[in-house]
Amino acid sequence: MEISNLSLPAANRFASEYLEQSEAVTPFFHYTYNKPGVYRDRLEELALRDYPRERLAAHIEAYMSRFGDSGEIRKSIEKLKRPDSAVVIGGQQAGILTGPLYTIHKAISIIRLAKLEQERLGVPVVPVFWIAGEDHDYDEVNHLFVPAGTSAEKWIFPQKTSGKKMVSEIEIDREACGAWVSKLIAHLGETDHTKELVKAIEHSLEAHSSFTDFFAALILHLFKDSGLLIVDSGNKELRQLESGKFEAIINSHAEISESLLSQQEEIRKQGFTNTIEASKNSANLFYYDRRLEERILLEFDPLEERFTGKGGSIVFTKEELLQIAREEPFRLSNNVVTRPLMQEWLFPVLAFIGGPGEIAYWAELKLVFEHFGMKMPPIVPRLNITILERPVEDDIQELELDITGAIIQGTASEEEKFLSSLRDEELEEAFARAKAEIIRQYEGLVGKAAGSAPALLPLMKKNEAIVLAQVAFLERKLEEAIRLKHKAVLDKFARVNLALRPESSPQERVWNIIYYLNKYGLDFVERLSDLEYEFDGKHKLVRI
Repeated sequence: MEISNLSLPAANRFASEYLEQSEAVTPFFHYTYNKPGVYRDRLEELALRDYPRERLAAHIEAYMSRFGDSGEIRKSIEKLKRPDSAVVIGGQQAGILTGPLYTIHKAISIIRLAKLEQERLGVPVVPVFWIAGEDHDYDEVNHLFVPAGTSAEKWIFPQKTSGKKMVSEIEIDREACGAWVSKLIAHLGETDHTKELVKAIEHSLEAHSSFTDFFAALILHLFKDSGLLIVDSGNKELRQLESGKFEAIINSHAEISESLLSQQEEIRKQGFTNTIEASKNSANLFYYDRRLEERILLEFDPLEERFTGKGGSIVFTKEELLQIAREEPFRLSNNVVTRPLMQEWLFPVLAFIGGPGEIAYWAELKLVFEHFGMKMPPIVPRLNITILERPVEDDIQELELDITGAIIQGTASEEEKFLSSLRDEELEEAFARAKAEIIRQYEGLVGKAAGSAPALLPLMKKNEAIVLAQVAFLERKLEEAIRLKHKAVLDKFARVNLALRPESSPQERVWNIIYYLNKYGLDFVERLSDLEYEFDGKHKLVRI
């Protein structure tokens, strides 16, 4: 493997401006992530705060014990207990078989930045992956895409679930999952690495029953020697640690919403669109209703001075909700606004690793953090990686394509240029003249028959359409013949497009790591992680 840098825009305008650290966006953050000395400044701030290190480390140790013993994980847990340690943190939903490639890229980013800053700062820096297990959007995590001919085929995990259950509470159907994985691997094709891959998946599936634990087991298998710690935000025991902070959120619900809306207004003034859907009455917390088996977003009714959800299906006074926070915190969970606060309260966050969308919504939280007397951590753009296989690179060179253009917009425009170069203009003009002449002749026939045989006019128009359709059919057949003659070249365009811009989306948002593990071995992720990355905002092209 070898790595090179490309200058590519981010997925949204705000994130692109952030990569450039333009003056339009820097005022919305407390730290300039690429400024020399920024992490030493952050350590000084962290030293002024208290964290539940012992309780947190004990929780993580207990949670991760289900995934087996690891010397590197034990070292990370001991580091976390130290009063001078910090963490690099980032997270993602628990996608089936680890979800899109950017989940792997995010884990690599967390691990690499933690290692880099530990060496630079001379203090323990622990990599932490936060699984958004409290999320209830099952349809976002129950599928993946695999190559099928010249397109990306969506494979949906067949298990159904009712209501808005948190993903952490979904028990995976092992039999259905095993059968689905077998079909998936068969579709990809057997290689020298297939048996080892299937064995690893089956072992994780047999040992873990929940959706998030299955995800965590696979992630830890791929990053087994990295010391990566994992937390599941949907874990009930973790909520016990969060109890007092839920109280703080409830007591400050109005101030949180006011701070968010004020910051959003400032962002709009700079010409950017807000990311977080917000209202002044949002409580920024969810309540899990056991009767409905559903996670319900809470709002505050200022007239009745009570918290409500889903058309009044649940109602709490402030004292009742505070009591839930104290006695049953597992009934509560964070939304996109309060999750970053909770991470900040639990962990000494040296840096947060975020994707383009996360960078945009973190910008809206600056005043929320300030309300609680905190600064947001440095927000570090996760590594954006495109994997370039050798056969695809060969196709790119033969087609004389620009790799940057292929990644950004695919190959459609270049393919169209190639087809245009094959056009026979004389033949096209001949077809155009033929169709025009047919229309002219039929107009003459219709004109003459209008007076003598008007009843035949519909038949004549139908006959005209048939003749024109036959000419068009012949024209299409000639086009198909030309495409067939140049099929080898057109197939190369299709292969490049499928590899780098599948379904008109970035590679990392469509493909899953299973394809690469099956083709290149289970150590593929480890080798990918071992490359020398710089957190410079550049797109990383990895040739394999």
